[in-house]
Amino acid sequence: MDLLQALFLAFIQGITEFLPVSSSAHLILPAIILGWQDQGLAFDVAVHFGSLVAVIWYFRRDILALCNALMERIGSGQRTEDSILAVNLIIASLPVLPIGFLFRFQIEAYLRSINVIIFTTIVFAILLLAADRIGKRGLRDKDMDWKKALLIGASQCLALIPGTSRSGITMTTALLAGFTRKDASRISLLISIPTITAASGLKFADLILSETPIDWFILFAAASVAAISAYLCIRLFLNVIARIGFLPFAIYRIALGGLLLTLVTL
Repeated sequence: MDLLQALFLAFIQGITEFLPVSSSAHLILPAIILGWQDQGLAFDVAVHFGSLVAVIWYFRRDILALCNALMERIGSGQRTEDSILAVNLIIASLPVLPIGFLFRFQIEAYLRSINVIIFTTIVFAILLLAADRIGKRGLRDKDMDWKKALLIGASQCLALIPGTSRSGITMTTALLAGFTRKDASRISLLISIPTITAASGLKFADLILSETPIDWFILFAAASVAAISAYLCIRLFLNVIARIGFLPFAIYRIALGGLLLTLVTL
């Protein structure tokens, strides 16, 4: 992978990682149109690390407040809104971790195909649109209880199927559970932190064991581009989602799935 190719793919990864549009579907487009090869494990680790840095930096004050509240609860037993939210975010983060660890090789072998990505990109776009229409949108993130947290966390397991979109399916479930658009998005972004951390750590371990030659300059550049683009995307998305809703993203996903279907059948 040359530098320009790496930077282009890192930019795509950064702007699509936290939007409900499926980064997998976007990263497969250059392979189809330009004939590029798979970016490889080292690149995946780098851009996911960049995305992780972006979301942690954006929510740094929230994370600090939640961690302090959680430590205070552990130390004194005092329950606050922040400590309850912290516990429920942890609950929502748990289901995908063992499922992803146990089935990562089967998913890579049997589900990482263009046809699967096309199907999930379109189907989960329709579900997102339906959730945006029928969701009551009255709850805030601090209204989350353990049942809603577990439901959102369980839905995140579906994102292991390429094309589903981790952000998309968790936002869909949060909307169906009654959260506002912005708070559904915040919940999705916050639970992405332990998920991406675990996935990046696991991929990094696989990378070390594979003894793959690494071009550190390209990986650092890719991680930096992914971090910057992801941060700007999060900031813009959360500022406008309450006003524009999820309709544009659903339409875009359906159009993207249709484009991929057209390209692979030509």
